[in-house]
Parts: sequence; structure tokens; C-alpha cells
Amino acid sequence: MKASVFIGTSVDGFIARASGGLDFLPPGGGEPHGYDEFMATVDALVIGRHTYETVLAFDAWPYDRKPVFVLSTRPLATPPPGAIVERMSGDPVDIASQLGARGVGHVYVDGGITIQRFLRAGVIQRLIITRVPVLIGSGIPLFGPLDHDVRLKHIATRQYASGLVQSEYEVPG
Repeated sequence: MKASVFIGTSVDGFIARASGGLDFLPPGGGEPHGYDEFMATVDALVIGRHTYETVLAFDAWPYDRKPVFVLSTRPLATPPPGAIVERMSGDPVDIASQLGARGVGHVYVDGGITIQRFLRAGVIQRLIITRVPVLIGSGIPLFGPLDHDVRLKHIATRQYASGLVQSEYEVPG
């Protein structure tokens, strides 16, 4: 199973304000920058409970009919009509194995803690990071402490008229 990250950050590396706020991101995601094309390759999502609760507050469920696996040991808030949501918990390697056994070929991993856990466990193969031209000073960082260096292979960097800069990396196994 392949696991990828597609995420926006401030230039100083924060994916959200400390409160979880995303108001520094461009409205509606900004100009097209490959998200729809990326989502077309994804079979399912793995997100953390905090990310799930943030997404529930959006005007519309952003994942259509893609299965969303929410990592939590606690019961989840009711998903919107039509959303396919399942709670899971456990080690990232075990979760990846379970999803692969269920026929999931490509999973989109989202949420700060979830991304950090999956990266530390060596489950992530691809990172697509879009930097928004803003400094917010503090917040929820994309990356956290690591037990060892994680070498990345640069694939491409793209810039957009609005100032978005997107870099894509492979995480060699």
C-alpha cells in the first residue's frame, strides 16, 4: 500500500494555528494546485480525530464518497450524510497492513499528529507540501521530533501566481 501526504503549511512550517484555525490558508484552497488530481489517485484517507472534527465544521464534506479512517480510541461525532467514516486505532504499520489487506492501494494521510506518527513508522512514501506565503509565528507544526533523519528525494517544485510554492518529495524505503 502506498501512503502519501498532501498538505498546506505557512512558510514557517505550521499546518494550523494553535487553536486549530486554518484562516491563514487561501479561501477554498486557493488557485488549482494539484489537489483534485491527487485526490483522483487516492482510494481512502487516514486522518486523526482532531482533523476529523475540524473537517466536520466545513460547509461541505470534502472527501465525497472516499472512505475515511479516523484514528481515535474514543467514539466519533456523527459523520455527515453520505460520508463513509470508520474509526480505527493502533500502530501505523498495523493500520497500513489492515488497509492494504482490505484492498486500499493508495491512502492519503492527513493531520499533524497522524502524519508525524506515520512518518516516524516509515509508512509514508510521498510528501507534497504547499507553502502559503504567510508567517503565523506559532501553531501546530507539520513535523515533530524524529528518532533519526528521514532522507527525502526531491521530485519537483512548482510555483503558482498567488505565491503558493509546492514541493514534492519521495521518501525512499
